[in-house]
Order: sequence, then C-alpha cells, then structure tokens
Amino acid sequence: MSTAHDTRDERLELGLTGMTCAACANRIERKLNKLDGVQATVNYATEKATVTFDRATVGTDDLVGAVEAAGYGARLPQAAPSADDAGTDPRDAHLRDLRLRLTGAAVLSVPLLLISMVPALQFEHWQWLALQLATPVVLWAGWPFHRAAWQGLRHGAASMDTLISVGTLAAWGWSVVALFLLDAGQPGMKMPLELVLDRGASSSHVYLETAGVVTTLILAGRYFEARAKRRAGAALSALLELGAKDVAVLGDDGTERRIPIEQLVPGDRFVVRPGEKVATDGVVEEGVSAVDQSLLTGESVPVEKRPGDPVAGAAMNAGGRLVVRATRVGADTALAQIGRLVEEAQTGKATVQRLADRVSGVFVPIVIVLAVATLGFWLGDDSGATFAFSTAVATLIIACPCALGLATPTALLVGTGRGAQMGILIKGPEVLESTRRVDTVVLDKTGTVTTGRMTLFEVVVDGADEDEALRLAGALEDASEHPIARAVATGARERTGTLPGVVGFRSHDGLGVEGTVDGRDVVVGRPGLLADHGLATSPALDEALDAARALGRTAVVAGWDGRARAVLVVADAVKPTSREAVERLKALGLRPVLLTGDHVTTARAVAREVGIDEVLGDVLPAGKADVVRRLQAQGRVVAMVGDGVNDAPALALADLGLAIGTGTDVAIEASDLTLVSGDLRAAADAIRLARRTLRTIQVNLFWAFAYNVVLIPVAMLGFLNPLFAGAAMALSSAFVVSNSLRLRRFRAVRPDAGGAAA
Repeated sequence: MSTAHDTRDERLELGLTGMTCAACANRIERKLNKLDGVQATVNYATEKATVTFDRATVGTDDLVGAVEAAGYGARLPQAAPSADDAGTDPRDAHLRDLRLRLTGAAVLSVPLLLISMVPALQFEHWQWLALQLATPVVLWAGWPFHRAAWQGLRHGAASMDTLISVGTLAAWGWSVVALFLLDAGQPGMKMPLELVLDRGASSSHVYLETAGVVTTLILAGRYFEARAKRRAGAALSALLELGAKDVAVLGDDGTERRIPIEQLVPGDRFVVRPGEKVATDGVVEEGVSAVDQSLLTGESVPVEKRPGDPVAGAAMNAGGRLVVRATRVGADTALAQIGRLVEEAQTGKATVQRLADRVSGVFVPIVIVLAVATLGFWLGDDSGATFAFSTAVATLIIACPCALGLATPTALLVGTGRGAQMGILIKGPEVLESTRRVDTVVLDKTGTVTTGRMTLFEVVVDGADEDEALRLAGALEDASEHPIARAVATGARERTGTLPGVVGFRSHDGLGVEGTVDGRDVVVGRPGLLADHGLATSPALDEALDAARALGRTAVVAGWDGRARAVLVVADAVKPTSREAVERLKALGLRPVLLTGDHVTTARAVAREVGIDEVLGDVLPAGKADVVRRLQAQGRVVAMVGDGVNDAPALALADLGLAIGTGTDVAIEASDLTLVSGDLRAAADAIRLARRTLRTIQVNLFWAFAYNVVLIPVAMLGFLNPLFAGAAMALSSAFVVSNSLRLRRFRAVRPDAGGAAA
C-alpha cells in the first residue's frame, strides 16, 4: 500500500463473513479496489478487510455495498461484537454450525461407507438405504457449500465451494439417476473398497458413499481449519482482553469509588492493591511495589516501582499498595498500541503471497475447465462413463486453493501473536524477508548496550574510610542536579543509608562543588578544583584516576581536612544481559558494530566488555544514518538497534530497524521491529522469530503449490479415488494451519535451557 495518502484519507477495518477460500478474499479485494480512491487488503485468515479511502468520494455504505455485491457480508467496526459477548461473534456461530453439521454428517456417513464398501453387509436393494443416508449429508450437512456456490454463480464467480458443490451434487445426482433409470438396484453390484481403487474394475454406477463421505471429510477439514484459525489469533485476543474492567478512583478527600474503566480520564488518581491489575498507563505517586509487566515485555521477573516511575496498564501489582495518576487511557495506552501494531502487521501481505493471491483468483475456473476436459477425454477414450465421471469428480475435489490463501496469513497471525506475548512487535510481512538477509547489526551504545544512566562504579580511598568518603561526598553531590552528581549521591545512599545535610553549598560550573558536611569543609570535582583549594592528590589516587580514564570512565575526586582522600568512578553501566545478547547475535551469523557519540576510548572499553570487535566512536547524532549508509555501500545488509530520537533516521534507513521499546516514540515509529522490554537479548529473539515465521510461510506455500501441482494431474489421470481426494483436500488446509501453529511453541534462548532455542 502506498505510504503517501491525502490527509483526508481514512483507514477502516471491515469484518467479513461468508469467505470460504482464498479466491473469495481475492474477489472481495478486487471489488473494493475498483472503488474510486480505495486501497484495500483482504486477509482470509483474519476475515478482515483493511481499507484506506477518501470519505469525500466514498462512504462506508459504499464499502459495505461493494462487499455485499460480491456475494459476502461486511460489518463496520462499531457493529462488531464485543470481546465479552463472544456468543454473538459470527465466527463462533459459524464454528458451532459447522460442528453441528459435521456431527450429523459423521453419524450418517459411517454406516453409509460400511454398507457401500463391505459386501457382507449388503442386502437386496441396499442402495435405497444408502440413498436415505447420503441425501441429508449431501443436501443438509453440505448446504453451506451449495449456498455459497449459488451465491457465487449469481455474481458470476466461482470459489472452492463451487468445486465441492458441483463434485458432491454430481456424484449424488448421478447415483439417483442410476437408481431410478438404470436399474442399478441389483444386489452385490457395488464393489468392495480394494476393487474401487482399481480403475479397471470400477464398473458401478452408484457413488452415494462418495457424495456423503466427501462432504463429511470436507466439513471436517473446514471445521478444524476454522478452529485452528481462531487459535492462530488467540495470542493477540488474549493480550487485548487482559486489561482491567474497572478501577478504584481516589477522590480529593481520600475516599475510593469503583468505576468502569471506560470512565477513567487522564489525571485521575487510582489505587492498585496487591494482586490487582494496573487499570491504565500512569505514574506512581505513592507506594513501592514489584510490578509484573510480563504481558507487555515478555520478562517474567517483576520490576520494582517507586514514586515517579511509569507503570503500564494491565500490568499486575505483585507487592504493596500503589496510588497511580493516569496519563493515557483507552486507545492511547501501551497495551492498545501494541494490539494495533500487531493487527496492522497481520493484515499485510508478503510479495510471495500476492503471487498466491493472483493464482487463487483464477484457480477455480481453471480446475472446472480441467475437470470438464478430463470427463471429455475419458469418455472419448472408451473408458466408460463411470470411470470418466469418477475421475472428473476427483479432479474437482482434490483441488485446494484454501491452502494458498492460508499459507502466509496464518503464519503471520501466530508469529506476530507469539511475538507480542514475548514483547516483540513485528510491523509486517515485508520485515521477515529483511531478517533473513541481514549480516551486520549496528548497536547504539547509550540506552541500548548500556543502561543510559550514570552509575557509581568504584570508590578508591587513601587515608579515609570508604563509608565515610561516600557519606561526605554523597551528601555534597546530593545538592547538585548534574548527572554525575546524581550517580554519586544515589550510590552513596544505597550503600550507607540516609545522607547528612549540607551547609554553604556552592557549585563551580564544569569543575565541581563544595560545602560543609558534618562540620567538615568538603570539595568534590576535578583534580584542578581540589588543587585550587590546596587539596593535593596522592600517587594512589592519581593511579585510580589514570585507570578510570583508560577505561573510558568518568572520575571525580573528593577531599577534606587538607588533602584529597577518595576517587569516585562513575560510568554508564553496561546492561547485565548485553554480553549474552551480543553472543547470541553472533550465533545468528551477524557481525556486531558498536556505534556511539562518546569518545572512542569509552566506546572501546564498553565493546571489550560485551565482546564487540568493531567500534565507531565520536559519531555525531546526524552522522548515525551516514554510518548505516556507508556500511550498506560496502555491500552489507544492515540491522540497526537504537532507542533515541537521534537514532530514528538510522533506524529508518537500515535494512532492518529494531527499536528498544523503552526509548522514544519517534524511534519506535521508524523501526521495523520493536523490543518492548528494553532487553538487548530480545533483538536476537526477534530476528530468530521473524526468520522462523518466514521459514514457516515458505514451507506453507511450497506445500500449497506442490500439493495442487502434483495431485490435480494424478486425479486427472484416474489414479485417485474421489474419497481419498476429499480426504487429501481436507488435510491440505489442515497441514498449512497446523504448521503455522507450531510457532506458538517458539521460546527465547536462555542459559538455564542449555542455550538451546525451542
């Protein structure tokens, strides 16, 4: 779909009913795209049409009318049933109807098959009992096929149901004619099963068991296909239903009142008790608790939340009581945005699927022509009307365009749904091809490989106690807002507890700070500032300063009582999982490159720590895209992983962009894959999942094409009995959907699992 739309363009998702195969989806898509200014994509697996249109020229009634003109049903989003009212969902009703018809057909088809194929069970005029058993199966149980075929005929179109309807009605009608007009009621005239398989021995005129059993087999295939399609989308459905249904809002007077979640507005304060879900996205105002965010990030370890920390809607409060102020509600929440991204990915089409759609669009008419040609050929070959008819019916029934239509969307449904459960958002099918070709991964340092926050890394003392040095320096730095000062103060507080107060605090921009703590005049900052105050450093402290600089870390000196007494080393800490993530990216055949605006010395120190050999430091924000462009010019296929606004151009330019979900909305919008958790290991999981999904699509399409290319000629040559043709056709779609469902078992690689990927 074009990315350049008029500002008046609107995007709408229509729910569709009545589709039975890929040819149906293709027909609806063509009808919608014939409307002026409309661009539509129809997904057979999700039973939805994604439509972009100009409301000034086309109305929603026109869209619904176009679908109905093609012989199918459409419903607007507001007319769609709610998730809580599953009993009225048309797909559930369709599934129940299929189950009822399948049950009735199976009960009648078993004795029909036995009496038709086992000579010992046959008696005089047994064919009339067979007719009574077969008729309700063909006409009642198979009614959805005949109704869809008739609707298609009225609109000048043919579908999978046309093949099934023509094939089963022909077998049933032929048998009825034979019974009434050809005196076929002689006992013993029906061949046992082993003789039916021999084309030279097929001299029977009655094919009632073919009509009945084929209807039953195809109903079974259609039922299991429909159920599997629901399972394929179950991950996303479960995710979207995880939100809270009501919330305890806190009034200005401190009283609580419980209201439906729909009535919550930004700015409201609400209470989250232990074991409750966070009602919506917000910021913690009171309380400390561990919050389980696994439904969004895929990480099962709860994260501690304190006042000022953000929390996501639908996360589970695993600890104490929290008071949260709502910041985003409804469609603006992280959960809703994730659902929207996944749904958009599931409606897309890969290039190879468009080829399958074009094939399915002409598939049914071609099969009908082939079946008629087969009938004519074998009649002209003097093989007998019975054999010619049987071969033509088998040709009709063996064909399966459904497998072509399900190959890509079912794999996308399961793959993107599983990714959402793991905190990995795949934006569309086009992304999958990129993951297969990528050979280089560029990792932004700050916020991606590192935490993006300065942390107190080391304390070296000379002539002082370490705790004393931390208390004095930490108290002084706590009065400053500088990132380095904040890191020192936070580290000191974590190690020594409450910090003392400061008197006479003074800040020297770019140099350091001074003040009085516990009656002592303390100076913290650059060595030059301490020298100006007559506080000289010792050789031990000079050595610590040199070591910190060599590793690309920042060091400040603290002094009191006449000389410098401690060096405090601060650094942007490497994430604990970054080294493992780099190893896993290498295992996927990717060459990691560390990219940063920091000094190359700092970059190399971080690179050594995580196991990266290629380092690009001193890169300005505007130069990150140039780095990607330069690597591509060298013939590399580049993936970029970043989280900041300044990473967005590089993410968009890269062959594959991966945004850390804890970063900015701009970076996420520019990327192809989003890692919600912020854990760099998810980058390797995302690429593995995308590659696995692509491989599943390729296997599905190979099977769908190979099945039809091989078995249609086999049926035309007379080597396939209609019964086995029906079974094979039902199994074809089942294979494609079942193969896609294997993606539900995809697991992240974890060391405790022996490093093996599920």
